[in-house]
Amino acid sequence: MKLLLLLAWRNVWRNKRRSFITLSAVAFAALMAIAMRGIQLGTYALNYKTIIETFPGYIQIQKIGYKKNPSLNKAFVYSENLETKLISMHGVTGSSPRINADGLVSFGDVSLGAAVFGIIPEKEKNVSTIFEKLNEGNFFWYDSTNEIVVGYKLLANLDAKIGDEIVILSQGYDGSLGNMKYKISGTVKTGNTVFDAMAVFIGLKSAHQLLGMDTKVNTIAIKVSSLEKTNPVRNEIKSVINNPELVVLTWEEIMPELKQSMEFDNVSGIFFLGILIIIVAFGILNTVLMSVTERFREFGVVLAIGMPQINLVQVVYIETFFITLLGILIGNIAGYFVNYYIVLNPIILGGGLAEVYAEYNFVPRLESSLDVMIFLNVSISIIVISIISCFYPAYKTYKLEPLKGIRHT
Repeated sequence: MKLLLLLAWRNVWRNKRRSFITLSAVAFAALMAIAMRGIQLGTYALNYKTIIETFPGYIQIQKIGYKKNPSLNKAFVYSENLETKLISMHGVTGSSPRINADGLVSFGDVSLGAAVFGIIPEKEKNVSTIFEKLNEGNFFWYDSTNEIVVGYKLLANLDAKIGDEIVILSQGYDGSLGNMKYKISGTVKTGNTVFDAMAVFIGLKSAHQLLGMDTKVNTIAIKVSSLEKTNPVRNEIKSVINNPELVVLTWEEIMPELKQSMEFDNVSGIFFLGILIIIVAFGILNTVLMSVTERFREFGVVLAIGMPQINLVQVVYIETFFITLLGILIGNIAGYFVNYYIVLNPIILGGGLAEVYAEYNFVPRLESSLDVMIFLNVSISIIVISIISCFYPAYKTYKLEPLKGIRHT
């Protein structure tokens, strides 16, 4: 084997120009694949984090069936003891009880449908970034106040302004209609146009009073320290609450459309990377085939003096492996530095593209990732495709007859 390795290494450098061209192609493919994949996954993680933390939360505790059919009847008692258990869990950075209800908001002669969210501001700020989405005015800081914050589009549709008083009409927990007057203290702009046209935030105690829910809530939103901790924390919460009437849902279950849209984009990215790697595979095939063909006479001689054909096939594969490995090594090093630079210096999008991103609640910024799986997956993919591309040259070598090889011109 040592002799075969030495022979293959020398054969690689017999035609330095051709080997350098192929090696450069492999290195370039690895660099581009790593850089593109890093930016893709880094930007996904950024936007996942941004959308999840805007309001939905990484994890939600709900009553069974609430997600499919949201109703005030599917409420449960919130206790400080439960919150203490949640906050004490490793990876949990905040929890916030909420009430979600449908209602009708009226100002003057205008009445519109609304989604009413009862929150405790001091707890909500540890879970979501809704306070950072303040567009105008101020956010209320007490959950018993009569001040409310509405979506900026809802305010415009009501033809109202900050400081005006509006009436919220909603069906209560017991089925009766409740209505109260509130003063608009500010507006939010999340980037989700549907949400901004319906959202109304009020204090949790005010929501209890409006809806007659005592200490009950619809959901408890939970924030974790990272996306990777979502499932482990969810499993721990399930074991702690030990209540068959409650379910613990992750953001993927709460917002399946977000996950699906990202996965669709991810598939298209993988498709383009696959095309890039296949192009490189043809380059490797061409190099190995030319190298094998021009050495048929040499192969014929070594076969005539007794070298097994399988050893020649091994030499061809080892040569391919050397070129591919060197190219991958160079590409990985270059790709690491490119991704590291983008991690430190994200690409800021400007102009109309930035406005489009912001309109859909995406951050107008491209980030990258240094996840080791990016480098590993790209490297394995190139190695596999290079082995496959070597099948035909290896087959021709295996079928070569000594006399035909010697007579080859």
